[in-house]
Amino acid sequence: MEKGKKKQSRRKFFFKTATAAIGAIGGAGLIAQSCETKKESGETMTLLSPDGKLVEVDKANVAPARMPAHGKNARKGIPNKKFVMVIDLARCRNARKCVSNCQKMHQLEPEDEWIKVFLMQDSDDTAPYWFPKPCFHCNQPPCVKVCPVGATYKRTDGLVLVDNERCIGCKFCMTACPYSSRVFQWKDPGQGKEDDENYSPETSVPHKVGTVGKCDFCPDMARMGKLPTCVTGCPNGVIFFGDKNEDIVTNGTESFRFSELIYDRAGYHFMAELGTEPNVYYLPPVDRLFDYKKGFKTLTPEQAEFYKKSIVHKH
Repeated sequence: MEKGKKKQSRRKFFFKTATAAIGAIGGAGLIAQSCETKKESGETMTLLSPDGKLVEVDKANVAPARMPAHGKNARKGIPNKKFVMVIDLARCRNARKCVSNCQKMHQLEPEDEWIKVFLMQDSDDTAPYWFPKPCFHCNQPPCVKVCPVGATYKRTDGLVLVDNERCIGCKFCMTACPYSSRVFQWKDPGQGKEDDENYSPETSVPHKVGTVGKCDFCPDMARMGKLPTCVTGCPNGVIFFGDKNEDIVTNGTESFRFSELIYDRAGYHFMAELGTEPNVYYLPPVDRLFDYKKGFKTLTPEQAEFYKKSIVHKH
């Protein structure tokens, strides 16, 4: 096991000096041009190669970021990508920045949470721990099977998205989802109306009253070579995001081989017995960085009391 840890530590790097490197993970945001058209601008930037190495390239040889896809293109997915998320439960102290950043990014009301944080306890003999829960973007998504109008759909890059221009608000997908990951838009959001013609399922905004929304893994950010805001906003590096095909995940500061991280840390799927095959993996809350009680400091007294009375027992 020590050998595995050493391998991981060698692959850590600081993305503060390599922001554009996320393009290799996020997918198609920044793509080096071919050697045949090599140019020189005198300015370089750092990219992450498919084998996990940082390389310096001239900015003139990097294609610009692509905007969110619309219509049929938004249903295809980013080619050759398989997006995954890894959540390290040992690091979470319920800072709730993943929740607030997601809400800000997607213009959500305070009561609408696409990422929920639960207080979990495996047994009466173990200490509780904080459990962030986004949409799992299942490979076998029940929500897709029950949608009568094709508003919710599965893409080739692993993402499950909702097209609220098709959604009729029947809530079949909400009933079918065993993880309760979907939120009904009861109110007119009152934001982004001027951008109606620019709506894309990849951004999920602007919302429409009477439709369903959920965590979308921020594919619009991926196209720009950026990480989801839930990842970058977390002060403890709890959430890792990346490309399973590239075998790389990052929290914006540290980078790991996805396969090694899951193997060495005994990664698992939540409620795997359902057979939905999620693209979200959890690392067990072993050697925790924080006492779970610190998570109450970010809550109002009412919220803290609610959590204390509603601990979710895993088994």
